[in-house]
Amino acid sequence: MKPKRTAFFVSDRTGITSETLGHSLLAQFSSIDFEQIAIPFVDTTEKAHRVVDRINLAAEAEEARPLVFGTIIDKNIRTIIGGCAGFTIDVFSTYLEPLERELGIQSSYSVGKSHAIVDKESYDIRIDAVHFALDNDDGARTRHYDKADVILVGVSRSGKTPTCLYLALQFGICAANYPLTEDDLDDLELPAALKPHRKKLFGLSIDPERLAAIRNERKPNSRYSSYTQCVEEVRHAEALYARFGINFLNSTHASIEEISTRILESAGLKRKLA
Repeated sequence: MKPKRTAFFVSDRTGITSETLGHSLLAQFSSIDFEQIAIPFVDTTEKAHRVVDRINLAAEAEEARPLVFGTIIDKNIRTIIGGCAGFTIDVFSTYLEPLERELGIQSSYSVGKSHAIVDKESYDIRIDAVHFALDNDDGARTRHYDKADVILVGVSRSGKTPTCLYLALQFGICAANYPLTEDDLDDLELPAALKPHRKKLFGLSIDPERLAAIRNERKPNSRYSSYTQCVEEVRHAEALYARFGINFLNSTHASIEEISTRILESAGLKRKLA
C-alpha cells in the first residue's frame, strides 16, 4: 500500500496557478498517494486563519506535515499561512522577490493579475477558437474547414474533442475534428469534406485495448466496443494515415497537454495567445 500525504493548494484567487504547479511537482512522486485539496479565494485574514486551522488538523490526524502550495499576494495573509504546521511552498515569495532584485523594480502585487483579462485581443481569440471547436466538433459541420488551423481525424473516442478544446483554450488554435467511419476505413479513402484540406489534417491513434475499454463505458457489450472491432478500426485508420502521408500520434498514454503540444510542434503551428 502506498504511503499517503495531504497536499493543499491555497490561493487568493482561483487557485489555477498553485494547482498547476503543485500537480506537476507531485506527479514526480508516484510512489505516494496524495489527497489533494484546493482552497481558492483566501483573500482575508479571517479566511487565512481558518485555512491554517484546517491544515493543522490534517497534520495532527496524519502525523505528517501536509504540503501547502500557495499563491498569495498579500504579505499579511501569506505570513499567516506560512505559520501553519505544513510544509509550505509559496510561489510568489519564491519567484517574485528574486525577479524584483534582478529587474530593479517592485512587483505590483496585484491580486488575480495572472488570470485577469489584460489583453482583450487574446481573450477574443480564445473565445472565438472555443466557439469554432464546438461548432466543428465530430464532423457535424464541415463548411468552415477553410478557417481551421488544424483538423484532427481519428476513430471514435480517440481523444479528438478534448484535444480540440484544449488547443483552443490554451493556444487560441481553431481546431476541428472529423471521425473516421467504417466506410472511410474500409475504402481507405479520405472523405470528400477532408480532401481539400489534406495539409491541415492530423491523425490520432490509440491502442485497441484502451479504445475498447473507453467505448465499453459508453456502449457496453456492443459491436462498437468489441476488441475485434477496435483492432480493425485502428489498423485501418493507421493505414489511411500512411497512404495519405498524414502525421499522427498515439494518444493512449499521453495527456491532453502533451498531445496538444506535439500537434503544435509537428504541424508547425504557433500559439496565438500572448
